[in-house]
Amino acid sequence: MDLHLKDKVAVVTGASKGIGLTVAETLGREGAKVVAGSRTSTPELEALADRYGVTVVLDDLSTPEGPARLVQRAVDVHGRLDILINGLGAAKPRTGFLDVDDAEWQRIFNVSFFGTVRATRAALPHLLASGGGSIVNIGSINARLPSVMVVDYSAAKAALANLTKSLSEEFASRGVRVNSVAPGPVRTPFWTAPGGFAEAAAAGAGTTAQEAIDVVIPRSTGITTGRVNEPQEVADLVVFLASPLTGNITGADFVIDGGQNKTL
Repeated sequence: MDLHLKDKVAVVTGASKGIGLTVAETLGREGAKVVAGSRTSTPELEALADRYGVTVVLDDLSTPEGPARLVQRAVDVHGRLDILINGLGAAKPRTGFLDVDDAEWQRIFNVSFFGTVRATRAALPHLLASGGGSIVNIGSINARLPSVMVVDYSAAKAALANLTKSLSEEFASRGVRVNSVAPGPVRTPFWTAPGGFAEAAAAGAGTTAQEAIDVVIPRSTGITTGRVNEPQEVADLVVFLASPLTGNITGADFVIDGGQNKTL
């Protein structure tokens, strides 16, 4: 299916790995001009520069100035902006609410919420100048299903869902659509890296990290399909929402969780 994204200019934050990396690759494959932002690079991200001409911008997007520099680089290189994908996020396994001090609350919100606020603030004037565009925020099912293990991250993603709706109300009449995608567990370094959530789940279940993500997590969280998401599945939904094919969808939060959330 042609998503009509050829030569569209897209900024992707948090693009060095996981969902952000896969979104950047998918946009590149569709012919978009991608500017990928991350604090550090990876061989996988550098490969996208060679394969699809992705412009890699290394900057700390958790700082007040970082997102604006990223957006400005996209406009300087390509002369316009059509799409913003806010994929920046951070979380750490917690034992509970009392495990999280003020500094950690601030760190998680700064990355997982304020990074999106700042990137969106920087991008909107350029999207409006281009006659409209699309913003897709990468949220989380934890906005709907708060978890003790990610109490701070859950709250940040709930704030992001609220922001998405507010932005959609304000800017729809000016041609900018704003939606969010709320994945359940995804087979990314967020879960699979050393010290990640799969290891935390494995420790509690007395098994390996691989067994945890393949069996324990789908079973214990009630994922109806019996498996976690693959990054490409999430990226495909994100890029579809960014495309003109969804031109009358805005203010929506799309859950992709294999049936984990049982409520309407």
